[in-house]
Order: sequence, then structure tokens, then C-alpha cells
Amino acid sequence: MTTVHLSENRLQELIDRFRSCRIAVVGDFFLDKYIEVDPDLEELSIETAKPAHQVVAIRTSPGAAGTVINNLAALGAGMLYAVGFTGEDGEGYDLRKGLHHLGCNTDHLHGVPNRYTPTYLKPRNLRDATLAGEHSRYDTKNHDPTTDETQKKVIRSVDALLADVDAVMIMDQVEEPGCGVVTRAVREALAQRASAHSEVVFWADSRRRIRDFRNVIIKPNQFEAVGVENPAPDDDVPLDQLRAAVGRLREQNDAPVVATRGAQGMVVSDPEWTIVPGVHVDGPIDPTGAGDSASAGAILGLCAGAELPEAAVVGNLVASITVQQIASTGVARPDQLAPRLQLWQQQTSD
Repeated sequence: MTTVHLSENRLQELIDRFRSCRIAVVGDFFLDKYIEVDPDLEELSIETAKPAHQVVAIRTSPGAAGTVINNLAALGAGMLYAVGFTGEDGEGYDLRKGLHHLGCNTDHLHGVPNRYTPTYLKPRNLRDATLAGEHSRYDTKNHDPTTDETQKKVIRSVDALLADVDAVMIMDQVEEPGCGVVTRAVREALAQRASAHSEVVFWADSRRRIRDFRNVIIKPNQFEAVGVENPAPDDDVPLDQLRAAVGRLREQNDAPVVATRGAQGMVVSDPEWTIVPGVHVDGPIDPTGAGDSASAGAILGLCAGAELPEAAVVGNLVASITVQQIASTGVARPDQLAPRLQLWQQQTSD
């Protein structure tokens, strides 16, 4: 395997092109809803004799595919389109409001009756800013299959945007088969469009079905690549085993593979096998959304003209910044990338 190099001048060249990049994000848009609870104000319910937790603040932000939009916007992408669906509910209103605030076009984010807007409800102890301050999460998801008509709307939206975008990012978040945006029919349509539109970068990330994609760049993590579903926190996949697994995925997918390795970075299949080291950071980290932020940085790099290994470096830089933002949907700004590149250069030279 080879290693990758990225100079400060080359990074700045790529960053300067971010504002001209046009990206459609197709997938499962969730609402991240944080509820701040003040334990000092806790009351006892007269009716149940159980604690009545007192909410003193509520904040929301686009999550899942929306996390990618959040990162792309913070990095200065030129035009962003959300493609998918929400319910016709208050969470859908909050999600669209958050996307509009980021400058994202939601004309192709279809409101569908009798569906929930997927939501991660995250109660927090206002007095504890660490990860230990997070209470148990409450998830709202759809457990019934997505209708054929909704799937057709998503496909028609992709077709309508292909002439106007440089990249299509596919974010398959929902684990229940057929219940989210990226169903089998949508995946097959995306594979066909990717084959027919080589001028557009197609990039896919999936929680459960990364092996079901074809003709698009896929981004499994190291465990997904080798088929390990429930790794222990300190597990790691040996590099030789990972390369062999990525090789099989590359042949099966007929398109490049980017395998993430946590703090160790990535392995990239094209144009040749390349190790892309990660950035080691000190202090507490929150890995929530790290993969999404890495995808955002990498896809912007590709749209700006980077080779895939260079784009992977950009993705690593972005992720190393976002993981240091505790209990929030972290983002990175363009001006933060050069100092982080200097740290990466120092670490890789050592």
C-alpha cells in the first residue's frame, strides 16, 4: 500500500473551490432534538409519585442525513439539496426550518401523510456537559414499509437534480428494511443513474446494507467491511484482513471503496491501495456523527477536484474537529482545516 501526502497549498486550492460545489443528499433526514433538564428544579409528580423532570431548554438540529448537510454548509458548499421525505408533523417543521437555516433547498424533501419524521430525542442533564450527562435516548422511526408512490417521488427528484449537481450523497440511516428512503428500488435506480452519469460523483454510506450498493463509492467502516456486526469498543481489524475484505467489496461494487478505521483514518482502494492516517486528538471526544462529517469533507474534496486519497485526508481533518464537540452535532469550518492539516503532517512525519 502507498501513503498519501497533502500540502497546505493543495488543501487551500481545494477549499477555495468548495463554494462552487453543488450536492444532493439523498437519504434519511432525522431531527436531533436535545431536551435540557435541570435536576435542581426536579419535582415529584402528585399523580404517580415519580420524578417530574423539568425541561428548561429545547434545541433542535438536522440529524442523520441532515448531519451531512450541516457539515457541508459549515464547510462552505455552494448549493445543497435534501432529497427524501418527512412526516407532516411538528418535527418535520423543525427539521425543514433547520435545513432552511443552513441554506439547503428542501423542494425535494417530500411531506408524506401517515409517516413520522424520524427523530432522536436526547434528554440531557443541564448541569453535566460530559457524555455522562446524557439520559437514555428516545427514537421515533417508521416501522411500516415506505410506499411505492413515495419511492417513485424520491427517484423522480434524483432525476430532476442530476443535471444541476456535482455529487449525489446517499445516506441510508434507517435499519429496518424498506422503511426508510433508501429502499431496494431506490438503490437500484441510483446504481443505474451512477452508471449513466459518470460526470456526477455518487457516494453511499449505510448502517446495515453497504453491500447492497453498486456502481457508487461506498464508505463502510472497518467492521462493516469484514462483516462484524457488534464489535467491542477496543476491537480493531488487522490491516491485511481489512485490505482483503475491501478488495472483495471493490470487485463486487465495481466502484471505489473507502473504509474508515476510527482514529486510525481510512483505507482507500483507488486509484491504488492507499493508507490515509487519521488525526490523533487529545481530550474527551464524542464520536457521534464522525462518519457523516468525514463523508462531508471527502465529498467536498472530490467535487473540488481531489483524488480519492486526498479527499479522504480532508474527511479525516473534518472528523477530527467534529469529535471534539461534546453533546452537539459538531461541524468544522474551512479556517480550521489548515491548522489541523499541520497537526496531521507532524504526526505522519513522526
